[in-house]
Amino acid sequence: MATRHSSEYDHRREALATYFDSTARQAWIDLTSDAKVSGIRATVRAGRDAMRANLLDWLPTDLRRTKVLDAGCGTGSLAVAAACRGAEVTGIDVAAGLVEVARQRTPSFIGHGRIHWRSGDMLDPQLGAFAHVVAMDSLIHYQPEDLVDALTQLAQRTTGSILFTFAPRTRLLSAMHEVGKFFPKSDRSPAIVPTAEGDLRERLSRLQGWSIGRTQRISSGFYTSQALELVRHG
Repeated sequence: MATRHSSEYDHRREALATYFDSTARQAWIDLTSDAKVSGIRATVRAGRDAMRANLLDWLPTDLRRTKVLDAGCGTGSLAVAAACRGAEVTGIDVAAGLVEVARQRTPSFIGHGRIHWRSGDMLDPQLGAFAHVVAMDSLIHYQPEDLVDALTQLAQRTTGSILFTFAPRTRLLSAMHEVGKFFPKSDRSPAIVPTAEGDLRERLSRLQGWSIGRTQRISSGFYTSQALELVRHG
């Protein structure tokens, strides 16, 4: 499968950086903390907590001497949990402000693990190679072709597994996606792109040297996301 860094990917990445560093910054800080939030956001928080736990369960319990990329680390909860298992984690996000929050929230003691916080593009080859890559809800804003291209590029620098989430194409998510198009652009958050699981699996079946492993869908109120595991073989 050929890789590319499409103009659409770059445009969407920049839009996400602007949104999460300005309009949504405080809301995201509250959502990923113990702060009191609305009922709707509480369901999203619960869903994200469940998804994070699921992805961590798919990683080895012992991550000592293991490099992990948290691609789209946000405020850092998953990166910290992996580091506490001994991993050397690179946590990167397009939103520099959220990465700074992650840095501030990092516990003073994380056992044998280490975390390198970065802001920028998760696909930057200068980040190096990793045993495991986790992209929790960081690829859900991209069109299927760009999502698969991103995974293809990450696969070139991954020796073990890639764990990522996508927004499954359900009636509710598809309807929300269509309704969102009627709002003025200035009022929109970056759209979540519903993706058909069958189409995604077909595209990923062309990824040489990789197999599709476990999958898990989490639905909690206004949060619906599906995890998929890619495992290197051969």
